[in-house]
Amino acid sequence: MSGLGKILDRAMALAEESFVTASGPGGQNVNKVATAVQLRVNIYALALPPPIFHRLKDLAGNRLNKVGDILIIARNHRTQEANRRDARERLTALIEEALKEPKKRKKVHINRVGKTKRLASKKAHAQKKANRGKVDW
Repeated sequence: MSGLGKILDRAMALAEESFVTASGPGGQNVNKVATAVQLRVNIYALALPPPIFHRLKDLAGNRLNKVGDILIIARNHRTQEANRRDARERLTALIEEALKEPKKRKKVHINRVGKTKRLASKKAHAQKKANRGKVDW
């Protein structure tokens, strides 16, 4: 099994679900039935490598609490099952995004001719903007 599969399996095994009443679609049913899902996963329990851990922490943003739990609330659908599926898909997408290593920025070296061309175009642009001012009579 790949690294992604292992991490996702561990996350789904550690995930705690609770159902709460929600606003939104469902009419009177939302007042009676707890259809919204709160999915809670502790990122410390996932035992991720440090770079992935830090990326996941940054991506989680407001969904991460002080204890280290990522809280995902799904309440867009009318049924518990659809909301549960939605919450799990969002957690999976978050973890997959954290596993992607960002591209390293390459420093660009501009030669002398390129530098003078760029400066000349900047001067021309500045002159064009300066000419847009008020006209003295």
